[in-house]
Amino acid sequence: MKCHWSELLNLLPFWLRDPVDKLGKEDMQELRLRIFSPPEVKTGHGSFWLERNVSMEDISYCLNMATRYSPWTSGSIKEGFLTAQGGHRIGICGECVYDGEKLKNINQVSSVCIRIAREYPDVSGTAFRNRDSVLIIGSPGSGKTTFLRDLICKTSNHYEGAVTVVDERRELFPCAGGKFLFERGKRTDILSGGRKTIGIEMAIRTMGPSVVAVDEITGQADCEALQKAARCGVRLFATAHAGNKEELSERKIYSSIMQEHIFDRLIVMRQDKTWYEEVL
Repeated sequence: MKCHWSELLNLLPFWLRDPVDKLGKEDMQELRLRIFSPPEVKTGHGSFWLERNVSMEDISYCLNMATRYSPWTSGSIKEGFLTAQGGHRIGICGECVYDGEKLKNINQVSSVCIRIAREYPDVSGTAFRNRDSVLIIGSPGSGKTTFLRDLICKTSNHYEGAVTVVDERRELFPCAGGKFLFERGKRTDILSGGRKTIGIEMAIRTMGPSVVAVDEITGQADCEALQKAARCGVRLFATAHAGNKEELSERKIYSSIMQEHIFDRLIVMRQDKTWYEEVL
């Protein structure tokens, strides 16, 4: 298991670092900071509360460290998340500010949820051997991104043909100092920060991939971009939020990709990080 733990600790106010390090280094999944409430540490063994309340200054410190005091990066808060050093993702809640119908920013951030990025080698087992298009589903925190990362790496190392990753949130393969922090495989190309709707088409036109991989299908536009890619003859790896096949089929957002059968197999992640597969 690999985790850039020191990068996570560096995001936190000094008073939080030691208790978080002692309590969560081995298996912490999330750290939630809510103004005027104690921090919540979620691990594989349950949730734990620290004693001291979080202040507005604590949340501001966390966001400043995550953005490295960059006004440009801070502006991306309007997307509702930040990806910090080490690949750790920070979800954000606060006061939405609109410019007409368009969300301009999120001010007065009152809560953050830090999801810990960890790499578990071989978590996907032999799933890469079938050479199918694969959709990975599961509830939040079930390990979809971790499974996808390992599947990409193994496919890239074992088969000819490039794997192009459209890493919109910079969470699959975070980069620091020009170096990728997790193993990506020898035939993997990564488009970081590009929107899936644009990045998928760009990857097919310019990189000639055998496989296109994306994390988190969240809108109809994502589904349409994947459908176009499938018609171009590339294999697809993707993740989506659903607890099982039945739940996936009932969600309108995924109806088009289910009807068009652009995926061959379904990987269903359980909350304990185990998984099973079904043919679609």
